[in-house]
Amino acid sequence: MLVIQLPLGLINIAGHATLSKELHWLFSVFAGLIMCRIVYQLTGTISPLFFNGYIKLDDKKKLEWNNRGFSTFHALLVAAASLYLLIESDLFRDGAPDDLMINRTSAFSDTILGISTGYFLADLAMIFYYFPALGGMEYVLHHGLSMFAIVQSLLSGQAQIYIFMVLFTESTTPFVNLRWYLDVAGQKNSKLYVSNGVALFFGWLVARIVLFLFFFYHMFAHFDQIKKVYPLGFYSLLTVPPVLALLNIVWFWKIAKGMIKTLRKARHSQ
Repeated sequence: MLVIQLPLGLINIAGHATLSKELHWLFSVFAGLIMCRIVYQLTGTISPLFFNGYIKLDDKKKLEWNNRGFSTFHALLVAAASLYLLIESDLFRDGAPDDLMINRTSAFSDTILGISTGYFLADLAMIFYYFPALGGMEYVLHHGLSMFAIVQSLLSGQAQIYIFMVLFTESTTPFVNLRWYLDVAGQKNSKLYVSNGVALFFGWLVARIVLFLFFFYHMFAHFDQIKKVYPLGFYSLLTVPPVLALLNIVWFWKIAKGMIKTLRKARHSQ
């Protein structure tokens, strides 16, 4: 049985982890890795059918093109799952008579967290291997902190509601990737590029700015439960989300400047 016990009693999951759960976690992580591999290959196979210029791209561009394929797939998967678990499901509903909200998990939520862990492992491995072709240190920081928080929540069974709030912010990733695809395809002057830029701006505002404000409000309103989280998880909840929020603000500023520039260019070209 998996037992993780750090110094000073930071975390001890011996009471939560069982052999069946450990196998489930490992299978889910492996499924996430396989998912990335399959979608990466599939993206490279079907892209020439929709974009003739794909075969003319250099190896670096093809690498990033395919990488963004499984990035988009993961984003759609976890955003849909997060929306279901947070809104449609009763798993984290306030006032439920069973366990504290902070301690609630399900086989489905564990599966999604495992798959997401597999994705971040695969993407981080590619970022490091081809560094800095697929992103700089800000991507390493973002992925590293995200995986650190997800793995903690998966192994401990605590604070999953907050992990899914953050995972829902991945709903903006398809817009980011589409902007890159259109740029590479030479479509920066197209109406689709302009529309996608506006959608990205408002999507980022809602999913990565406003949602984080609600995230912090929710933590404040349920701080009596937050204090019951194991020490490492408690301090992670107090430190990791603010860092991710700061990264989102920095990226939002860049997105806003890019949208204004694109709109001005589009208006002058009319």
